[in-house]
Amino acid sequence: MILLILPVALFIAVVVAMGGVLAAGGLLVLFVGIPVVLGIVAYPIFGIAVLMVVSFFLNYVSEFVPPDTPTGIILDAITYLLIFGFLLKFKYNKDWTYFQNPISYLILAWLAYNFLEVINPASPSILAWVYTVRTVGFIMLMYFIFVYQIRSVANIKFLLKLWLVLAFLAAISGFQQEKFGLFPFEKAWYYSDPLRLSFLYINGHLRKVAIFPDPVTFSYNMVVAAVLCLCIIFTKIKTYKKVILGCMIPFFFLVMLYSGTRGAFVLPPAALAMLAVMNFNKRILIFVVGAGIILVGLIFMPTSNQFIKRFQTAFRPSDDASFNVRAENQKRIKPYILSHPIGGGLGSVGIWGRRFAPNSFLAKFPPDSGYVRVAVEMGYIGLLLFCVLMFVILKTGINNYYLIKNPELKTYCLAMVLIIFVFNIGNYPQQALVQYPSNILFYLACALLNVTLRLDRQERKAETDKKLAELAA
Repeated sequence: MILLILPVALFIAVVVAMGGVLAAGGLLVLFVGIPVVLGIVAYPIFGIAVLMVVSFFLNYVSEFVPPDTPTGIILDAITYLLIFGFLLKFKYNKDWTYFQNPISYLILAWLAYNFLEVINPASPSILAWVYTVRTVGFIMLMYFIFVYQIRSVANIKFLLKLWLVLAFLAAISGFQQEKFGLFPFEKAWYYSDPLRLSFLYINGHLRKVAIFPDPVTFSYNMVVAAVLCLCIIFTKIKTYKKVILGCMIPFFFLVMLYSGTRGAFVLPPAALAMLAVMNFNKRILIFVVGAGIILVGLIFMPTSNQFIKRFQTAFRPSDDASFNVRAENQKRIKPYILSHPIGGGLGSVGIWGRRFAPNSFLAKFPPDSGYVRVAVEMGYIGLLLFCVLMFVILKTGINNYYLIKNPELKTYCLAMVLIIFVFNIGNYPQQALVQYPSNILFYLACALLNVTLRLDRQERKAETDKKLAELAA
């Protein structure tokens, strides 16, 4: 081994000494990048795990590099590799039954509508469409990858564990920022953009973003992680694991408060209400009633704590100045939506609208709500299609939950329904489905609705075949 490795070590030393940082980067690509690329293509669960990890940490890592570095291309590359691996596997194992469900059909219709928007005559820039379709349209192809490549309960458990680990690391980052202060590179990121700082600094408190690009993404991911923990607690797992999950739930909710995102505060009670409706039993009912009493106490209790005060305003929208501003903006844009049935084009609002069409009317409009953004960019036709898609996803998940017999798979399906429901509620006051990793996790949850039912049917079929074989013998 020494004789084999020593020449390699000498070669690396000479190359780095002569080529510097560029040479070191090239060697990393050679020795690390190529095996990872091959792993993503050949081992899809590994590829999905890499996609999740990168989607969580890419924004955080981008704070170390120059502002104009196109870090987003890394996620694009992983997406393309997963699609390439899927096409290779599907070539030799064509089974269209994986995709024969209402969610798949509606997602295809939504994708087609997104691509038709490229010829929208009202669109101010095709480049804005190109940049936007990557995160709001093209990323939806991951749903088909997840549905096809996740093939066992072990795969689901691995991905859900990874999800919780990543969310917990993000929560630790948010806790560190609040209690111990910002790292130098985090402080540089906060103060590098005056507009960003004015948005994040409210009432003498700096809203925390942890490893995410904004406080909304941070808070929403903490809520869905807490919901996932809550559902897994009801599965048959060891007691110490239930204790760990039970401790993680309040921790996720605590760091959520540090984000200062009012839209996130209404999501836990919404999730609990949905849980009580779908899984109606004495234990769940007692838990939900207890949580409801605590929630009512928090809403009406007198306090000087700034976090609890901000939490209370989320349930009194008429007293919230920012809510009133949003309502006024929606009223102002309503005539435009009604007069543009297919909208103003993808990317006409937000960062890409300001970049590629800075003088346009929509570039100066703050959409805030995810639904309002769809209505503005894709018209009331697009909004109707989007709402039908969300309705079908939830309807399919609820139906599948009652069809599944395996208790473990049933619980996983329930968790995904609650997470999708939470994201949809959160998409009204904010844009919940356009930022990484929320968009990846949302379509993973959509895929698992069908994967859990498919695995349950396969399990029941295997048991039936086994019984028939025993009877025949």
